[in-house]
Amino acid sequence: MDDHSAVAEDGRPFPHRQLTEKVIKVLYEVYNRLGRGFLEKLYERAMVIELEEAGLEVETQAPATVAYKGHVIGEFALDLVVEDKVVVELKSVRTLTEEHAAQLINYLTATKYELGLLLNFGDKPEIRRILCTRKYKQH
Repeated sequence: MDDHSAVAEDGRPFPHRQLTEKVIKVLYEVYNRLGRGFLEKLYERAMVIELEEAGLEVETQAPATVAYKGHVIGEFALDLVVEDKVVVELKSVRTLTEEHAAQLINYLTATKYELGLLLNFGDKPEIRRILCTRKYKQH
């Protein structure tokens, strides 16, 4: 399920295409400089440096909550939120799994954001675009 394309499963183009392409370009810049094998936190810091140098606004470890029937039942932090439009979940694993995608889908479902990028600094760079439309969201 490598979803580096700019088209969703239903054939519609993903929103924020230019923005996501900039983030993907930064992934490759960081990967080419650091390679694989570092902790996710180090890739996060390097991504922030590169994204800010590209003139983008980045929030790290953005707080979010999970609600159930109007009650907050959990809290988590989003790795990166770029331009208050795209959630970026970073991984440093051999290869992405469906569990990694499910985690980002859950993050999108629990927040106001519709678009996420799952980026992996594994054996090779991996990218998945994930779109979570409003009809499935908690908010």
